[in-house]
Amino acid sequence: MTVVTRRVFAGAALGAGLAAPAMAQGAFPNKPITMVIPFAAGGPTDTVGRLIAQAMSVDLGQPVVVENVGGAGGTLGAQRVANARPDGYTILLHHIGMATTPTLYRRLAYDPINGFETLGLVTEVPMTLVARRNIEANNLAELVALIRQKGEGLNYANAGIGAASHLCGLLFMQAVNTRMTTVPYRGTGPAMNDLVAGTVDLMCDQTTNTTEQIRAGTIRAFAVTTPERLSALPDLPTAAQGGLPGFEVSVWHGLYAPKGTPAPVAARLNQALLKALQDPTIERRFADLGTAPVPVARATPQAHREFWQADIAKWRPLIQAAGQFAD
Repeated sequence: MTVVTRRVFAGAALGAGLAAPAMAQGAFPNKPITMVIPFAAGGPTDTVGRLIAQAMSVDLGQPVVVENVGGAGGTLGAQRVANARPDGYTILLHHIGMATTPTLYRRLAYDPINGFETLGLVTEVPMTLVARRNIEANNLAELVALIRQKGEGLNYANAGIGAASHLCGLLFMQAVNTRMTTVPYRGTGPAMNDLVAGTVDLMCDQTTNTTEQIRAGTIRAFAVTTPERLSALPDLPTAAQGGLPGFEVSVWHGLYAPKGTPAPVAARLNQALLKALQDPTIERRFADLGTAPVPVARATPQAHREFWQADIAKWRPLIQAAGQFAD
């Protein structure tokens, strides 16, 4: 082998040696991923997020670590992700608030629509209309009559402006054409505690937060806000069956990355999400919560974005008409 040949060979070997570690270093993911959940630990969205994080970890081969960044109706956590480095290592699990924030909050430090890449829908959680267990009504028709009779003499609890329970309340009061006294809390837990204690009269919240209380008899359930009854609560009629057609709402959850996240990284995260949604364990755990994973066709980034944009358009006029803004 000539000197020139040896030099070329050595250079090629050195280049190959450098390229291999570089490729390995660039493989995604090669370190833990942070999933930001913009609400307190223990709530409905946190429950869904932790289940998905655990399942995604298996396929990704790296831990997906949940970080709860609560406050300001979920906008603090969303801002944290919108401003994060777009490398796939910081992602967001958020609910329907992603569709209402652009209207509820008129001044934000981030772009609530264009600051994110959609990674896929996760689930649609039904809502349940519930009340203190000794309320003076035996079914939905009697409850509606009571509301129309007492109006603002009844207290409606929610977990704060922009929370799912707040949004469901707006729709419900529109459906019955009657205003109640709204009592906002700083989270689902305190609101539910006061409903169980009988301090407030009514609430509309996700099955992830109400199913166990309904089964235990500590609160009374009057309707589920889906077109069909739930397998987890088969005796609970739909709102339409109870005499209130058109009162339908669910709290959908989706996964997001910061705007500008590379397409291959986003695709890898979506792949892990799709596998998680088809995991029999996830299906069973979601069923226990009164919900189910979305079909795979709805869990694509494109389907997610289209659904999200349509929901923004749905909620904007309702929030504007109510005149209840969070800033």
